[in-house]
Amino acid sequence: MAHAHITPSHIHLKWSRNIPPALTVPSGTTLTFSLRDGFNNQITPATTPADLPGLDPAQADPAFGPVFVEGAAPGDVLRVDVLELTPAAYGWTAILPGFGLLSDEFPAPRLKLWDLSAAAATGYAEFKAGIRVPTRPFLGVMGLAPPTDGEFSTVPPYAWGGNIDCRHVTQGASLYLPVQAPGALFSCGDGHAAQGDGEVCGTAIETPMTARLRLTVERGKPWVRSPHYLTPPEPQPPAAWAREYAAVGIDADLREAARKGLRGAMDWLEGEKGLTREEAYMLCSVVADLKIVEAVDMPHYAVACSVPLNIFVHEE
Repeated sequence: MAHAHITPSHIHLKWSRNIPPALTVPSGTTLTFSLRDGFNNQITPATTPADLPGLDPAQADPAFGPVFVEGAAPGDVLRVDVLELTPAAYGWTAILPGFGLLSDEFPAPRLKLWDLSAAAATGYAEFKAGIRVPTRPFLGVMGLAPPTDGEFSTVPPYAWGGNIDCRHVTQGASLYLPVQAPGALFSCGDGHAAQGDGEVCGTAIETPMTARLRLTVERGKPWVRSPHYLTPPEPQPPAAWAREYAAVGIDADLREAARKGLRGAMDWLEGEKGLTREEAYMLCSVVADLKIVEAVDMPHYAVACSVPLNIFVHEE
């Protein structure tokens, strides 16, 4: 067949098993996807914070496809091999009113525009003078058609995939998704240049992306009932981060423990590194990891929010 390519015109804003496929391909096909960002390219390098309230939230987390994979049937698994990911020359991180782990504490919109033009060569993007964020591109959205009729929002994740925002499924990784409908009907989107585990302010380094993926039907894996993934062979964060500083939140509610841990890390970034509160929130969203460090000593959970120290240029 001709080169398999999904263009930005193959966009959908709901998951549905009734969306006509953009392409039909054999198992094992490699495809290229040209993807708009997670807000459907409403934010560009010309956007200002004053523009943010005028954005259309209904366009959030668009998916591109779907691709019908021949032979895929409910009970099978679709393996998605991430072969190559190329971000655009720019990206953005925003505090959007009403969204994020601390949305009640950040009512005003904020926007950080990133220059990614040299990131492929240097391996990082500059947050501000003295703070460099390593770039590890991945797709926040990779999913299949649902098992029932009806339309489902693309914003949350599901057992069949979707907006899982898992930063570990980067170039060289494989994602395994349980097929729910004939042909699997795979779609993807929501390119990120970097993100911390948790994406705490609600946005990563959002960027348009070109993705090259291989789609393969596999059978005899009944344990795959939700997204599973295999990371690339090279070292992955957090090992690659080296030293880190973490604040631990303690609370009987898991979400509130996470909020407390995040606030503690932000306090440290303000007090020790001189960031504003808004800068600390956005930086945590693109580099900090939320980790459940204790989940058995009831009635309290412990959640650490860790910040890698090697993002600070003059710190070992």
